[in-house]
Amino acid sequence: MSDPALHSHNQSPATTQLVWSGMTHCGRFRKNNEDSFLALTFDGHHVNYLGKIGEAPLAAMDFVFAISDGMGGANSGEFASKIAVEKITKLLPRSFRMGARGLGSDFADILPELYTAIHNEMIKLGQCYEECSGMGATLSLCWFTPEWMYFGHIGDSRIYYLPKIGDFTQLTHDHTHVGWLRRKGRINEREARTHPQRNSLNQALGAGNQIIDPHIGAVGCQPGDRFLICSDGLTDGLWDKRIEELLRTTASTHDLARLLVEESVAESGRDNTTAVVIEIMPATLPPS
Repeated sequence: MSDPALHSHNQSPATTQLVWSGMTHCGRFRKNNEDSFLALTFDGHHVNYLGKIGEAPLAAMDFVFAISDGMGGANSGEFASKIAVEKITKLLPRSFRMGARGLGSDFADILPELYTAIHNEMIKLGQCYEECSGMGATLSLCWFTPEWMYFGHIGDSRIYYLPKIGDFTQLTHDHTHVGWLRRKGRINEREARTHPQRNSLNQALGAGNQIIDPHIGAVGCQPGDRFLICSDGLTDGLWDKRIEELLRTTASTHDLARLLVEESVAESGRDNTTAVVIEIMPATLPPS
C-alpha cells in the first residue's frame, strides 16, 4: 500500500468543483467493447449516475470515476467489467453512511474491501457458470472527497496525475512483469511498449487468481489539478509524453477524453480504448 499522503494542499472545499469528461471506443478491429467506465456521485442515501461530460460542486457529495477492462472468453470480459463498476454503486454509499455516524473505516480499509468483494464475486461466478470460467477485469478508481482523491487499482489500466504545479505522474503500478521491469529502471518506455509480455497480467480481479493486493493511495488536491483514468488501449496508441502534452495544453476538460481517445484510436486502435479526465476547478459562484 502506498503512502496515503502523497501530496497535500490547503483548500476551501466549498469553493471547488469537479469538471469531467469520459469516452470509450471499441477500437478499429474489435467488434465488442470490454471496457466499462463509471461516473457517479453519492452520499449515504442516494447514488446518482453522471453523464459523460459535466461539472458539479465538490461539497455535499462524494464522486467516483472508474474504468474496468474485462477479459475472458465469449462475452464474459464485457460482463466482468460491468460487474466491477456495478459493485461500486452498492458498497461505497454504505461506507458513506457509516462514516457519517462515526462508524466508518478510512479509505485504506474501504477500498481493499471493495476490491476483495468484486474479486470474490467474479471467482464465484467463474466457478458456477462455465461461460464465466476465467473471467476477470482490471479496475482503476478515483474517489473524490472535498479534500482528497483516494485511488484503488489493479491490473494494467492506469491513473495519471497532472498537478497545477509539478510533474506529470503515473500514480498506479502496472500489474505486469513488464511494468515491474520499467519501475526498476531495467527497460524504458519504448522497450516496454514492444515487449512480448506487455499484456500479461500478474494481478487482476477474478481471472482464477486466489489472492489480490490492490494498489491503494491518496492525493490531496487543489484547483488546477487534472487526473486521467484510462484503459491500456489508450496507452497502446499514445506515448506518455503525448498524454501529458494534451492534458497540459487542452483548455477545456470537456474536450479532453474525446481528444485522447480519438487520437489513440487513430494511432493504434488495436484494443478497446477508454479515458476519463477529471479536473479540480474553482467553483462558479452565483451572481450576488
